[in-house]
Amino acid sequence: MIVSLISDYLNYLEVERALSINTIEAYRRDIFAFFEYALKTYNIENIEDIRRTHLSAYNRFLAQNGISPSSIVRKTASIKGFFRYLCLNDELKKNPALALCAPKIAKKLPKVISVKEIEKLLATHLNIMQKALFELFYATGLRVSELVNLEIKNTNLKSGMIKTLGKGSKERIVPIGTKAKAALKNYFKEREIILLKNGRENEKYVFLKPDGTKISRQYVYKFIHTLGKKIEKDISPHTIRHSFATHLLERGADLRVVQELLGHSSIVTTQLYTHISKNRLREVYFSINKT
Repeated sequence: MIVSLISDYLNYLEVERALSINTIEAYRRDIFAFFEYALKTYNIENIEDIRRTHLSAYNRFLAQNGISPSSIVRKTASIKGFFRYLCLNDELKKNPALALCAPKIAKKLPKVISVKEIEKLLATHLNIMQKALFELFYATGLRVSELVNLEIKNTNLKSGMIKTLGKGSKERIVPIGTKAKAALKNYFKEREIILLKNGRENEKYVFLKPDGTKISRQYVYKFIHTLGKKIEKDISPHTIRHSFATHLLERGADLRVVQELLGHSSIVTTQLYTHISKNRLREVYFSINKT
């Protein structure tokens, strides 16, 4: 019965909530892991037998086994969401996870790099596709999944806009800027040659490798990480996205506009970048006013 209820919940997340496959898979792992623990530790086979003490004990078990606080927070959210769903659908009378607490974690400011460092990276030797990819990445602040899955039909160089699907399949329109437009226009000529040589199997996607295959998330991570060595920094695609947002705010962009561009569902998430901007202003002030 537990397996059937989990299956129903995951189906609800896919159909009703329109969550991504990766997110649903994370929920599945988290929920099954808890029930495997409950069966092994307490011999619990019926969902009605779960108590808050079992859930709290599970969180302690995770912490004792070296699971990071951020991972425990995520696992707790997965479990609480499942039990909330069961109660709303009258599968349970009482919610054992209602008062379940997750560990508090300190908010870490996202890593960013300066405009000068961005310019230095763009000045390095990049092939035509990499140049277009990096220009577009920095010009739009797309998520990696949005970048690799970007389709030609959603890329309009004439209007200078792209359409992308973010988390929860939410669609948004993002401007791409003059430099990104020029880099893409240049790359599209080479892209057509790639398609002629390798077939048009992946024709709908914007970014293709020389062998005609679609770029992957792993390709982007490796590319950005390698590029970071040029400025002697350990950076990731998230660094470019965070830098995009921070640089906009430093130049006076409205917080709501940045929220829309990033595809954040809550402005609270976007507000984190205002702290980065303040820190940056402080650094600049003291560097100028050194005695």
